[in-house]
Amino acid sequence: MVENQADYVSIIPLGGLGEFGMNIMAYECGDDIVVIDCGIMFSDDSAPGVDYIIPDISYLLQNEHKIRAVVITHAHEDHMGSLSFFLDQVNVPVYGTELTLAFAKERLRENKVLSKSNLNVITPHDSLELGCFKLEFVHMTHSIPSALAVVVKTPVGVIVHTSDFKFDPTPVDGKPSDIHKLAALGEKGVLLLLSDSTNADRLGVTPSERSIYSNLDNIFQNAEQRLFVCTFASSLHRVQQFIDLAVKHRRLIAVSGRSMIGNINIAAELDYLDLPHDLLIDLKDVNRFEPNETMILCTGSQGEPRSAMSLISRGDHASLRIDSGDTVLMSARQIPGNERQIGKMIGHIMRRGAHVIHEQNDHVHVSGHGAREDLKLMLTLTKPKFFVPIHGEYSNLVQHAELAESLGIPSQSIIVAETGDLILLEDDDCYIDGRVQSGVVFVDGKLKTTEDIVLRDRCQLATNGMVIPVVVISQETGELVGLPEIVSRGFVHIDVSEDLINEAKGIVAKAVDSVRFDVKEEVDLIRDKIRSELKRFLRSQTAQTPIILPVVMII
Repeated sequence: MVENQADYVSIIPLGGLGEFGMNIMAYECGDDIVVIDCGIMFSDDSAPGVDYIIPDISYLLQNEHKIRAVVITHAHEDHMGSLSFFLDQVNVPVYGTELTLAFAKERLRENKVLSKSNLNVITPHDSLELGCFKLEFVHMTHSIPSALAVVVKTPVGVIVHTSDFKFDPTPVDGKPSDIHKLAALGEKGVLLLLSDSTNADRLGVTPSERSIYSNLDNIFQNAEQRLFVCTFASSLHRVQQFIDLAVKHRRLIAVSGRSMIGNINIAAELDYLDLPHDLLIDLKDVNRFEPNETMILCTGSQGEPRSAMSLISRGDHASLRIDSGDTVLMSARQIPGNERQIGKMIGHIMRRGAHVIHEQNDHVHVSGHGAREDLKLMLTLTKPKFFVPIHGEYSNLVQHAELAESLGIPSQSIIVAETGDLILLEDDDCYIDGRVQSGVVFVDGKLKTTEDIVLRDRCQLATNGMVIPVVVISQETGELVGLPEIVSRGFVHIDVSEDLINEAKGIVAKAVDSVRFDVKEEVDLIRDKIRSELKRFLRSQTAQTPIILPVVMII
């Protein structure tokens, strides 16, 4: 352990390493902490009923007096989505670009913390003095404009935190990554690089956003009727291409989906989108025009049940419908875990006679993250002494580490860390030195919990159902009043499993009879005995373990 705090910097990933999403990193030196990003992770089938997942920031709450600021690198939810929850507990300044903070404001307003938030606009040309840290910024290309890498200058040396990036030579907004600034940092000396590993498993270079334009153009050209275009609401470069093509092919634009409408309005107001407002029409007016005169831009590329595209595909949208011969273009990556719900949505669309074009059958999407050659370029430009791969599953981190080693960085200078690891950086060493409290917080509506008991129950209910044995016991004699009743939901149907249910009732009766205590004081014991005996019986008979909720009434 190092004794003098000025001689080292602690780097603490509280999310985003060993997992996709929920990115948050703390840099600590002496009595100062700077937090970079504050994201969420979207729930999947493994967490039924959960809206999204946020990082456990207990470590930061314990050291709240040290936190000087939060810096948000770009306006994606996996980097800024939990900011509202953070600021509700910690009142510190927040820094981000104009567009990033404009998007953040909407989330803060929704969660009623905007009024107490201290938001500060920065540009790639600014620098910040935050305690023992000096922060500078580098413009990077990504799937959303105005993304930043953060240069953290510390007493022990320079750290470069790339956040999400790719090297797009022909970006839609004409603003490529600032390679010269990265190279200059490398020449002066970078002690540590922390770099995006999302596409560490993909060979070559991630294509430019403009590389799909000609394919999109052909789709617009060949669409004979109504054209539905579906993408992420935050993919503003993609949205700009759709707008440009609508102009070229003389289609009016209708927008569906709250997040899409909100993001387009914000981006257009700040001049990050070139949107001819005379092309916009209200959803209610779409049917007034010929099908080949309109384009509907909407959310729902991941098949989210309440998204605009899902509603349209099922015929549940208030204003829009898909007719035979229409074209539906889904221009987004299929996020792993969403394949099933996307497939269902595509099936609904096809039943209505529409043509469906997506990533699997045409070149209509490119990633916002750099592939292996992009990652090599970042390593080559910055020439770090030490390297920590960030953002991605553990396999992505390992592949990025192997890539760095192939470029000459010694294996002992590469640290493959996971969420919760405490990384210590000195001027001549970098290593993991234990762990801090970390984990996840499940957000379900207005409820937040770090416990996974509820989730386990939900998964068990979804898999094996629930059985409710009901018994009535005489207060005077302690004996059963009548036979037990069995209520089953999602386990077996009583009408077709009569023998099993009757035998289960006998098991419950025996369990009650076996308890030889004053029933007025031992109701919990009776419940536990029923649960134990019935669970053993049902598992032996069905190989399933439903949730068992005994109801014991004393009369």
